[in-house]
Amino acid sequence: MSGNRWLIILVVAIIAGACSPKTQPAVKTTAKSAEKEAGKNDTKATAEKPAKEKLKAKKVSDRISTISLLLPLGLDHLNPGAKYTPAGLKKAGLALDYYRGFKLALDSLTEQGANYRLQVYDSKDEPAQSHSLALNPQIKASDLIVGPVFPDGMKVFTSAPNVSKNLILSPLSPASPLTYNNPNIITVIPPLEYHAWKAAEFVSKNVKTQKVFVLASGYSDEKAYIGFFKKAIDSLTKKRVKVVQLTVVRGNLNAIVPQLTKFDRNFFVIPSTKQAFLKITLYSLDTLSRRFPVTLFGHPNWEKYSYLKAEQLQRLNTHITSADKVNYKSAATITFVRNYRKMYGAEPSEYAVKAFDEGLYFGQLLADGRDNLHELNENGFTGLHNSFSFKKKPGQGWVNTHVNVLKYTNFELRQVE
Repeated sequence: MSGNRWLIILVVAIIAGACSPKTQPAVKTTAKSAEKEAGKNDTKATAEKPAKEKLKAKKVSDRISTISLLLPLGLDHLNPGAKYTPAGLKKAGLALDYYRGFKLALDSLTEQGANYRLQVYDSKDEPAQSHSLALNPQIKASDLIVGPVFPDGMKVFTSAPNVSKNLILSPLSPASPLTYNNPNIITVIPPLEYHAWKAAEFVSKNVKTQKVFVLASGYSDEKAYIGFFKKAIDSLTKKRVKVVQLTVVRGNLNAIVPQLTKFDRNFFVIPSTKQAFLKITLYSLDTLSRRFPVTLFGHPNWEKYSYLKAEQLQRLNTHITSADKVNYKSAATITFVRNYRKMYGAEPSEYAVKAFDEGLYFGQLLADGRDNLHELNENGFTGLHNSFSFKKKPGQGWVNTHVNVLKYTNFELRQVE
């Protein structure tokens, strides 16, 4: 099908959404009320218990919760004579996947007795449209606003005069909530700061040499990660562990060799995402590892880079942090994929997975009572792509701080924390 044709189908799907079939939820929630119920059972049995049974134990309100999705559909490109650019079509595909995943979650909850009014608006990924949506009375009155998806649109939306005082979910962006300066923001994808903190936490618990070596490329985009990492190490170790930073030129690591030990692990952190730098630096570090024990921490984006060699990363005992690792072998994920295929006749993307988790979590909180949205720290969640552990930050709203640690083992990334 052409891009325009499937977007026409999307419009029809949105209009007919209220009549779509319901599916069973496939994710384990750990909200406070569910935890009390689960505590009566064996831990293993609780972990495998279907979410349907847990949701039945919850008191579901009869009231209708209104949720507004602000997605970059770009439907004006369907007008006669108009067409999508490749970039616009990609954004529209993202919007379609997110809508499908979120709707699937709400359908699952609706089967348990919850009631929702799902309003979908086209943000077009344009500043003027984001500003206009911020002034829309129906959106402002929503119990939960999801989007705009991209940081520029969110910044315009949240800075509009008399913007909604209800909570606004940033669904897919890891941008720092400081970007928006709005106390009603919910940042569900952990920002880089929390990846650096988790790396520092892991290093501080395992390092014995009292030194950590940061190998930098010199590019400015690494400064934020390095700054967060140093601050976390100082805080966690009370400055007992020293961060030694080296700007590496053409893979030359000779300057730090005298500081290495052959008797304990030497911890290295490489915050770079530059392909040329990584190839030569990892080669040099691999060579060095033949003489000195090495453990390496890389940038969370490394998971996406196919040019990195798994065998080399394993020799370097490489770890990375991650906030969106999906275990496609788990029973919950298998159930979700099966239900998604049945309803939409398509494979779920990462955006659909994240949307399902977010729809299930926030949809359940709304069903249990509107006040739950203001107590996110009391309601944990284990989803398909990540867990939610929210903290309230002054001036930043709610931020999910949960980040996993993965290690390259047997030519794949496996969770170790």
